[in-house]
Amino acid sequence: MTTVARTATTTPAVAAVADADGTRSRSVQPVQPVRLPSVHMRVLLTWIAVFTALTAVQSAIGPYLAGFPMLLRTLVITGIVVPAVVHALVPNLLKVRAAVLRRRC
Repeated sequence: MTTVARTATTTPAVAAVADADGTRSRSVQPVQPVRLPSVHMRVLLTWIAVFTALTAVQSAIGPYLAGFPMLLRTLVITGIVVPAVVHALVPNLLKVRAAVLRRRC
Protein backbone atom coordinates (compact mmCIF):
# COMPACT_ATOMS: atom_id res chain seq x y z
CA MET A 1 0.00 0.00 0.00
CA THR A 2 1.38 3.37 -0.97
CA THR A 3 0.85 6.36 1.25
CA VAL A 4 0.68 9.79 -0.31
CA ALA A 5 1.86 12.58 1.94
CA ARG A 6 -0.05 15.82 1.74
CA THR A 7 1.86 19.03 1.91
CA ALA A 8 1.22 20.99 5.05
CA THR A 9 -0.57 24.25 4.49
CA THR A 10 0.01 27.29 6.60
CA THR A 11 -3.02 28.82 8.16
CA PRO A 12 -2.90 32.36 9.38
CA ALA A 13 -2.98 33.01 13.09
CA VAL A 14 -4.46 36.23 14.32
CA ALA A 15 -2.43 38.02 16.97
CA ALA A 16 -3.42 41.14 18.83
CA VAL A 17 -0.75 43.83 18.65
CA ALA A 18 -0.76 47.08 20.64
CA ASP A 19 -0.18 50.20 18.54
CA ALA A 20 1.78 53.23 19.73
CA ASP A 21 -1.43 54.97 20.85
CA GLY A 22 -2.43 51.99 23.02
CA THR A 23 -5.18 50.64 20.76
CA ARG A 24 -5.08 47.01 19.79
CA SER A 25 -4.94 46.05 16.15
CA ARG A 26 -5.02 42.57 14.75
CA SER A 27 -2.28 41.23 12.55
CA VAL A 28 -2.10 37.93 10.74
CA GLN A 29 0.95 35.76 11.27
CA PRO A 30 1.41 32.42 9.53
CA VAL A 31 1.37 29.35 11.76
CA GLN A 32 4.31 27.04 11.32
CA PRO A 33 3.15 23.75 9.80
CA VAL A 34 3.73 20.64 11.87
CA ARG A 35 5.77 17.96 10.15
CA LEU A 36 4.02 14.75 9.22
CA PRO A 37 4.56 12.03 11.82
CA SER A 38 7.08 9.29 11.18
CA VAL A 39 5.96 5.81 10.26
CA HIS A 40 6.66 4.68 13.81
CA MET A 41 4.49 7.44 15.29
CA ARG A 42 1.65 6.59 12.90
CA VAL A 43 1.90 2.92 13.89
CA LEU A 44 1.75 3.88 17.57
CA LEU A 45 -1.24 6.20 17.08
CA THR A 46 -3.05 3.58 14.99
CA TRP A 47 -2.37 0.89 17.59
CA ILE A 48 -3.72 3.15 20.35
CA ALA A 49 -6.86 3.85 18.30
CA VAL A 50 -7.44 0.18 17.39
CA PHE A 51 -6.85 -1.08 20.93
CA THR A 52 -9.20 1.51 22.40
CA ALA A 53 -11.92 0.91 19.81
CA LEU A 54 -11.75 -2.88 20.09
CA THR A 55 -11.91 -2.73 23.87
CA ALA A 56 -14.90 -0.37 23.81
CA VAL A 57 -16.82 -2.35 21.17
CA GLN A 58 -16.09 -5.69 22.84
CA SER A 59 -17.32 -4.31 26.16
CA ALA A 60 -20.42 -2.75 24.63
CA ILE A 61 -21.71 -5.42 22.26
CA GLY A 62 -19.66 -8.50 23.18
CA PRO A 63 -22.36 -9.99 25.43
CA TYR A 64 -24.94 -9.64 22.65
CA LEU A 65 -22.69 -11.49 20.21
CA ALA A 66 -21.74 -14.30 22.58
CA GLY A 67 -23.91 -16.89 20.80
CA PHE A 68 -22.63 -16.02 17.30
CA PRO A 69 -19.93 -18.08 15.59
CA MET A 70 -16.43 -16.62 15.94
CA LEU A 71 -16.15 -15.52 12.30
CA LEU A 72 -19.48 -13.68 12.42
CA ARG A 73 -18.50 -11.98 15.71
CA THR A 74 -15.22 -10.89 14.14
CA LEU A 75 -17.02 -9.61 11.04
CA VAL A 76 -19.46 -7.54 13.09
CA ILE A 77 -16.82 -6.10 15.41
CA THR A 78 -14.36 -5.23 12.62
CA GLY A 79 -17.23 -3.74 10.62
CA ILE A 80 -17.71 -1.26 13.45
CA VAL A 81 -14.10 -0.73 14.53
CA VAL A 82 -12.30 -0.29 11.19
CA PRO A 83 -14.41 2.62 9.88
CA ALA A 84 -14.36 4.28 13.31
CA VAL A 85 -10.58 4.05 13.51
CA VAL A 86 -9.91 5.13 9.92
CA HIS A 87 -12.39 7.99 9.71
CA ALA A 88 -12.59 9.29 13.28
CA LEU A 89 -9.97 8.13 15.77
CA VAL A 90 -6.69 8.31 13.85
CA PRO A 91 -7.39 11.71 12.20
CA ASN A 92 -8.36 13.15 15.59
CA LEU A 93 -5.25 11.69 17.24
CA LEU A 94 -3.15 13.32 14.50
CA LYS A 95 -4.86 16.66 15.17
CA VAL A 96 -4.19 16.35 18.90
CA ARG A 97 -0.54 15.51 18.17
CA ALA A 98 -0.22 18.56 15.92
CA ALA A 99 -1.79 20.82 18.55
CA VAL A 100 0.57 19.53 21.23
CA LEU A 101 3.59 20.04 18.99
CA ARG A 102 2.47 23.59 18.11
CA ARG A 103 2.19 24.46 21.82
CA ARG A 104 5.72 23.27 22.46
CA CYS A 105 7.20 25.61 19.86
